[in-house]
Amino acid sequence: MGVAKYTKDEKGAIKTVTYQSGIKVKPVYGPEDLEKAGFDYDKDLGAPGEYPFTRSLHPQSYRSRAWTTRQYTGFGTPAETNERFKLMIANGQNGLNVAFDLPTQMGYDSDHPLAQGEVGRVGMAVDSLKDFETAFAGIPLDRIGSGLTINAVATIMMAMYQAMAEKFGYSKTRISTTPQNDILKEMIGRGAWIFPVEHGVRLVGDSIEYAVKELPRSNPVSLCGYHIRESGATPAQEIAYAFEIAKAYIDNVVQRGINPSEFVGRFSFNFNVYGNMWEQIAKFRAARKLWAKMLKNEYGVTDKKKLFLRGLFGGGGSGLTKEQPENNIMRGAYYALGAALSGAQTTALCSFDEAYTIPTPRSALLSLHTLEILMDEVGLRDTVDPLAGSYFIETLTLEMEEKILEEMKEVEDLGGMVGCIASGLIQRKLSGQAYEFEKGLQSGEYKKVGLDPGSKDNDPGATNVELHEYNDKWAQISKANLKELKRTRNDKEVASTLKALENAARFDENVMPYLVKCCHAYATVGEMAGVFRQTFGEWKEPDFY
Repeated sequence: MGVAKYTKDEKGAIKTVTYQSGIKVKPVYGPEDLEKAGFDYDKDLGAPGEYPFTRSLHPQSYRSRAWTTRQYTGFGTPAETNERFKLMIANGQNGLNVAFDLPTQMGYDSDHPLAQGEVGRVGMAVDSLKDFETAFAGIPLDRIGSGLTINAVATIMMAMYQAMAEKFGYSKTRISTTPQNDILKEMIGRGAWIFPVEHGVRLVGDSIEYAVKELPRSNPVSLCGYHIRESGATPAQEIAYAFEIAKAYIDNVVQRGINPSEFVGRFSFNFNVYGNMWEQIAKFRAARKLWAKMLKNEYGVTDKKKLFLRGLFGGGGSGLTKEQPENNIMRGAYYALGAALSGAQTTALCSFDEAYTIPTPRSALLSLHTLEILMDEVGLRDTVDPLAGSYFIETLTLEMEEKILEEMKEVEDLGGMVGCIASGLIQRKLSGQAYEFEKGLQSGEYKKVGLDPGSKDNDPGATNVELHEYNDKWAQISKANLKELKRTRNDKEVASTLKALENAARFDENVMPYLVKCCHAYATVGEMAGVFRQTFGEWKEPDFY
């Protein structure tokens, strides 16, 4: 998904424009469109930094503070990842966004048979606290926050981050980490799930409850519409499904006797920014408004700051092409422009070579500097919400709001997001949409530069992309380190902490304190995830074809 649908007359003039969310775009907009849509300045727009936050979360927006940059980083061994962390920080990045390899994401150690050929391939290999100590050595954890792109074993990584910080002498009250920790999204969009739906949601609830009590600066969940969008969702569905997932997590924690006001202010979001720029801008403006309204009206949240939709608007990986890859540099710049014009707080921009490989240092820095150019040279910090009052943008924002609400109502009428995912209904719907869109790309119904059927514009530069080849030495290093760890750690302490973890999991205690103790004892990711596998079982995705 990435472009609008256009029809043209016999002379090539555009007759109709239809956005992917189903919104039809008129050639010209005027005050009558806002009047017809029932636009009310105070209710629908308001001042920047004031409810419903359509324009901005803060009165001065970028004039008071530029956006945070968090380029997605991590590969190979923890030592190599540490080098990349320091390179990006030295070049102005002010937050980390950490990638993990697939064995880690799936709760397997590097010496597991299923890890063969995947150790360090798409992210950093992590087997134990020792690896975190290496990866984050020399990083000022009280000043640099870290996003952890991990879901099924997010509780383990969250506990490991705390244990690592404590080893380095930091108080757990001073560190800031944001695990993605959105398992329902994972079941829709990426497939890196392990445990049955109800147990996956329970672990998310455990991490939220623990953060409320023990980690005041950490954000226990980053609701990830990004991967839902990449899986075939329209922009309206991306927001709607993310909000319905958020409601499932909120309801789980409320059932534990915790008031939503105690934790929803620390939810963050990860949204996709590729596609038609105007549709993306309207999506984010409508999302800020709807999130604030939902929390206030459905959950009784009144504290202004806890109504903020905070998060990262960025990425855009599905918008990239392998064909003519240098075009992706321009695409990324426009994605970043759309994010800035929609009021993004944090952005991580896709690199031009990501359609092929893990970004090289050069391509990662190009993306980082693209964000800096927008902030420091182009003038996006000059005024707050420069598109406010546009007849087109305000009408489009209202129409996007309606589309999002329609999608949310459909999910709720079907019994809620947990049931829709457990049955495979959402997955089936999105896979069908993705298939139809791909057919449209191949037929030329949807236009994408470099992908036109029969195009002879073959870019020789495509062969010059520097590939990040898999290196088996990563596995050898990780296995050797793991073997040495098991030789030197206190096995009795490991066994004791794992047994306590099993009891907590089995008897519905919050597992987080027990995971922290396991990490301090140098239990491995595979051992801790193995306790959960044994206790909860594994989820079998429904056959929805």
